[in-house]
Parts: sequence; C-alpha cells; structure tokens
Amino acid sequence: MALPLRSASGQQQPTLPSGQFANDVVRRLDQAVAERRVWNIHGLLVLQNGKPIVERYFEGQDRQRGVGDLGTVKFSAETPHDLRSCSKSIVALLYGIALQQGKVPAPEESLLSGFPEYRDLADEKRSGLTVHHALSMTMGTDWDESSLPYADPRNSETAMDAAPDRYRYILERPIVDTPGSYCGGATALLARLIAKGAGKSLHDFARESLFDPLGMGPTQWAAGPDGEPFAASGARMSVRDFSRIGMLMLSGGQLDGRQIVPAAWITRCTTPVVSSDELRRYGYQWFLLDVAFGKPKGWASGRLERMWMAQGEGGQRLFIIPALQLVIALTAGNYGTEDQWIPPTRVLREIVLASIS
Repeated sequence: MALPLRSASGQQQPTLPSGQFANDVVRRLDQAVAERRVWNIHGLLVLQNGKPIVERYFEGQDRQRGVGDLGTVKFSAETPHDLRSCSKSIVALLYGIALQQGKVPAPEESLLSGFPEYRDLADEKRSGLTVHHALSMTMGTDWDESSLPYADPRNSETAMDAAPDRYRYILERPIVDTPGSYCGGATALLARLIAKGAGKSLHDFARESLFDPLGMGPTQWAAGPDGEPFAASGARMSVRDFSRIGMLMLSGGQLDGRQIVPAAWITRCTTPVVSSDELRRYGYQWFLLDVAFGKPKGWASGRLERMWMAQGEGGQRLFIIPALQLVIALTAGNYGTEDQWIPPTRVLREIVLASIS
C-alpha cells in the first residue's frame, strides 16, 4: 500500500504534480465553490492508487465535539478536524484488531456476557443480543437521535452522554423490535469492550494498534464529563490521516507487508448486514452502496461500482471505491443543517467521479 503523504518517521513528503485528471478535478472544484454549489467544506484529499490527485483546504466555521464553536478556522494539511460518526467506522476496525488479539468477544457471542456488571438487566430479549447486533447497530432497542436535535436532552445520544452510567443507559433501553433496528449507543458498547479487554483507553489502544502503525500525526478522541469517550463521534485527526484509513481499507488491512487489521475483518465490515435505506446497506459500522458514473450506455446509467463509506454529521465523509483504487477524504462544517449531505454528494459525483473518463 502506498501512503505518499507522510513517511513512517512522520516527515512530510511533497504532493505529486497534477496530471490531466487532477487539473479537471481542480477546475470543477473551483467552479462549484465559486458558484456555492458546495459550501463550508474544510478539507479535501483525493487519492488514486495511493497518489494524491487533488488536495485543497479552505477557511470556514467549525465546531469541536465536547468543546463547541471554534469560530472561523483556516484549515491546512495539519489541522485536526472532528470526524463525528466516521468515528464509528474506526471503532469497527479497532474491534477487529482487538478480536485477533483475543481481547474482546467474537461477534457470535452474547453481548451481555461482556458486561457482567450489568447482569441485573438480563432478560429473555436482552439475553438474545449478540456482539454482532452491536457491530451492525441492529440491537432493536428504543433509540431516537434522528427526530430530535442533539441539543434536545431527549435525544438518545445526548441523554446517553448525560447519564450517570452511559453503558447502563444503553443496555437498559427497552427492546421495541426484534434485533434489526438501529441503536446508536452500540458503538459505545464496542468501545467499552475494547477498553476493558485491552486494559487501556480507547484512544490509547487506537494509537498503539492503528494510528501509530499508519504513521499518523496528532489525534484526539473527545470524552464526556464522566471521562468516557464519545466513541461514536469523538475521533479527531487531519484530513491526510483520515485518508490513511481509506488506504488501509483498500489494501486489505496491510501496510508495508504488516497486517494491521485482519483482511477477513475488512471483508466482514464491508459485507452488507442490513439495509439502511433504499440506497445504502450497512455492514459493521460502514455504509455500503453502489455508485453510478460515466456516460449512459443505452438503458444503463453508465459504470456502476461498489463504494464503502464512513459518514459523519456536518458533512464528514470517507468514500472508498475499490475498483478505482480511489479514496476521497472530506471534512466540512455544516453541522445541524438539513442540507448538509449536499456538498459531499456533489464533491463525489459532480467533481471527482465526473472527472473520470
């Protein structure tokens, strides 16, 4: 796997000269920004075959999880940025590493067996939940973080953060459906299993087992007042380091001949478990969908390829298209808006994919 933007020692390496493909991307990007077809994006890095196609940074309003408004930030290659729910996808990779090390229960094992301190919650329905249900976020519990804004204390994630014991809060939610419906607290349970098994914090385990082996720069993982991490939304790193996660996925979990994440686990994370909506499926904390691009051919819409995606509130995205060896890392600051999905979608479809012949 080529990761040309930083050597193993952390020394910066120059961006490669732009080719025709890169120039087309830049032209489309500049036009979309000028016309405000995309707005308040903070950083964009497109890699193909491990080589940078385009890398751009902007100035814009930003917020930090657990801190609040940061005001106007002038972003650069080294500026850390919230990943929000893209953090979930990283937790899934960490779980695979911990599983290989024998530190966490297998997907087929009982979820409650990993939390003996909450054995009082065991009943017929909860006893049927497995780690697989947490990994695929299909626990079937009463959980609402979509119809209520995060500023509303009734929002399930907000209530979890404010609870005296966030893990009890998640596990004691009423089961309102057979396993299959969404529970956003599932990622926190996975992170807790990792921390318990590894005997260290989630971020420390991430640095040791994933971030340092990838040669990442400074990273953070925000935590609540209780000291427990915002597992599903607290990861923070530069766009360049964010792109390294995508490159690792493309390489089947390898870097320089070292298997960092088991290849079989990458496959499991990117195997559909449940449909998220009419377009997206969900594996283990990763979205999966088919993306069409290119000129239509007869009744067909053009080329159709499988894409893996990490998605975060505000417009954070990591798009990975294996057939094209393409990674698109994007950060943005459109938090709490209904149209926040538009800028990253246009970057993907109208700027990057539209430049591929």
